[in-house]
Amino acid sequence: MHQKKKGVILMNLGSPDSTSVKDVQRYLKEFLMDERVIDVPYFFRLLLIKGIIVPFRAPKSAEAYKTIWTDAGSPLIVLTQQLKEAVQQLIQMPVTVAMRYGNPSPEAAYQSLLEQDPDIEEVLLFPLYPHYAMSSYETAVEYMKEVHQKMGYRFKLQTIKPYYNQPEYIHALANNIQPYLQQEYDHILFSYHGIPERHIRKSDTTGCHCLQVKDCCNVSSIAHQTCYRHQVFETTKLVTEKLRIPKEKFSVSFQSRLGKGWLQPFTDKRLEEMPSLGIKKLLILCPAFVSDCLETLEEIAERGKESFMHAGGESYTTIPCLNTQPLWVATISNWINAYENGASNMLLN
Repeated sequence: MHQKKKGVILMNLGSPDSTSVKDVQRYLKEFLMDERVIDVPYFFRLLLIKGIIVPFRAPKSAEAYKTIWTDAGSPLIVLTQQLKEAVQQLIQMPVTVAMRYGNPSPEAAYQSLLEQDPDIEEVLLFPLYPHYAMSSYETAVEYMKEVHQKMGYRFKLQTIKPYYNQPEYIHALANNIQPYLQQEYDHILFSYHGIPERHIRKSDTTGCHCLQVKDCCNVSSIAHQTCYRHQVFETTKLVTEKLRIPKEKFSVSFQSRLGKGWLQPFTDKRLEEMPSLGIKKLLILCPAFVSDCLETLEEIAERGKESFMHAGGESYTTIPCLNTQPLWVATISNWINAYENGASNMLLN
């Protein structure tokens, strides 16, 4: 029986090439001009992004990146490369990295695999997004498909679907949180990246469930397969049940909003009000990300802590992302090995 020659691409969000304002501008333009991120007509998006947002935001973002930048470069890029190297140790297929925005590009990732094996017949795209959202998982997958088709590659492209509720992922996430529960804490906050409510409605394949049915995230529906809100609640439910964290000791919030009509409650507002509610010792994590980045290291670990402590908090502990946690590396590798061996894999789209 013929064994197909296969390769793997781990795909993450991306980062500027440096902390210079010029590089940050270039990155922000590519990111924010994505129609799945800011979903308004092209002409208005162009005016908004290039005329207003980028000129004002780029210098501030450049300063924020400087606070987290390492000697090796952007934490997100460095950690994703380290993850690739750790996974490569456990599997036979060639593995490479792609970013949705910035470098390395999808074209560079495809080329890297072909250089390692010119006869490759199938590529597995592994988006490093546990949850489905237009502005993360969907845009990454669709862009990789677009480049694949445009370049006319002969190999087939397969994709891992969101794994927000997969037992192995939940086990790795719980294992990552467990050591921090040994310390004294009042509350644990699951801070997920925010998205506009209209994205939830647009992703609703039924057109009549998400944010329209009462308690929609807990009412069974096929819409949940593409509903970010349901999926982050489900991840939180599964991991807190596994860790036996009482319901009154945890909550969910949404960070990084840009404009009105975004999912609530907002993380920054919660951090300001928690100390007045008796929550003085806080644990916080960002499960929408598997690799630490600007949103986790600067927005949450730095600015979030400052806000919470200024409001009267006593202790504030940020739980790192999964990064290269051994159980997470093993989980990815096990899924890839199952795919390589042709096993029936419920994770394939």
